[in-house]
Parts: sequence; structure tokens; C-alpha cells
Amino acid sequence: MIKYGVISRSDLITDLLDWETLYVAGRLHKPVNILEIEDSNEVPMALRQNLTSSLHTALLLLPDTFSEEELYLTLAGLSYTGDLRMLVGEDKNKVANIVQPQIPLFRELYRERLKCLEEFVEVEEGRGRQDTSLASRHYHLTMLPSRLQRLLVKDWNRDGISRDVEEVLRAAASDPDTEDMVKRSVSHIVAMSSTSQAVKGILSAGAVKTVRYSLAKLRKMFKSMKK
Repeated sequence: MIKYGVISRSDLITDLLDWETLYVAGRLHKPVNILEIEDSNEVPMALRQNLTSSLHTALLLLPDTFSEEELYLTLAGLSYTGDLRMLVGEDKNKVANIVQPQIPLFRELYRERLKCLEEFVEVEEGRGRQDTSLASRHYHLTMLPSRLQRLLVKDWNRDGISRDVEEVLRAAASDPDTEDMVKRSVSHIVAMSSTSQAVKGILSAGAVKTVRYSLAKLRKMFKSMKK
């Protein structure tokens, strides 16, 4: 049994660059085997940008010092933030189970992206530290995918005052609640796409396979809760 999906090239690139659904982009925050890729540079560039975006997001969620494992847990956990299936039906240790056996692969996956951000963060000998100054936080905010920025603006403007993206990002750089706003925005993207995909899964797989799959997931969840 293989779980698979099909996506158009244009939708793939849009999700990698803008995080419109984070469904495919989030899966590619983890180590994967790419079996074949086209000669065009567009997809590889989008894959690299997706990893860079995930780093900017994770650094906004992390303190000034952290462990290397905490960095990878934050990166791998982005696509599960807000996923309704994590409340029921998923192994509660799923993110840790993905990261801990694959730390060397995560290290290799993000090595070049971290080098590009060495002015802001460094990770060596299992420890990481980052510049959390206002200027650095503002830079990370300006480099977030466009869907995430739009949601931050919407969150910030809940008081009824209309502010543009530039104004919101400047203010958010010095706001202590920015971490929570970023989490809420990521959670919103994931919740919308995971719910949609769950419904599509039921319709495409059929009732019998869906029940079997769900029972297997529940067994994993209860097993992890006993540990």
C-alpha cells in the first residue's frame, strides 16, 4: 500500500514559494528522496527557497540559544502546527520520531541554507545561537512567504485599523507577541489544508480503506500515549 498524491507543476512551485497550503511545502521541510527532477532550474530554486523560508519561520519561534535538535524539531513541526489530526488519530511523538533518527539527514538538508544565514544564526557542536535583535527579527519577517505575511497583517489588524504589510512587519519586529502570531498564522494555513485533504482522502480512498487507515492511526496514537 502506497499513499501518493498528484500536484501540478505550477501549484507545486506556488506552494513552495508562497506557502498557500503548506501541504507539499511542509512535507519537503524534512529529508526526502527525490527520484527524478526536471532540467529546469525553477523547481530546484523553489525547493531551496522553501527550506530558507522554513528557517526564517523557525528562528522567529526559537529563543536566542537552542539545541540543534530543537531547531530540527521546530522545522519539522511547522507542517503539523494546527493539523486537526494531531489532536486525535496521530502519534503524539510523531515529530520527534521523524527528527531523532534522522538528525544527520536534517543537518545535511539545512547545511547550505544555514550558511546563507550565518550573519543571523550559527549551529555547531549540537548547539545553536541566533541574533534576536530588532533588525534581525525584522529581516526574518520580511523574508516569510507571502501567505504567512498576509495572515500576520490580518491578525495584526484585528483592532479595525488598516495597516499595510511593511508597517505591520516593522511593528511586529519589536512586539513580544510576534512568536504567537506567527504560530497562529502557520496553524491557520495547516488547519485549512489538512482538513480539506482529510475530506478528499475519504472520498478518494473509500469508506473501508479510510476506516482501516484511521484505526491503524488510532492504535499508533494510543501506543505513544502509554510510553
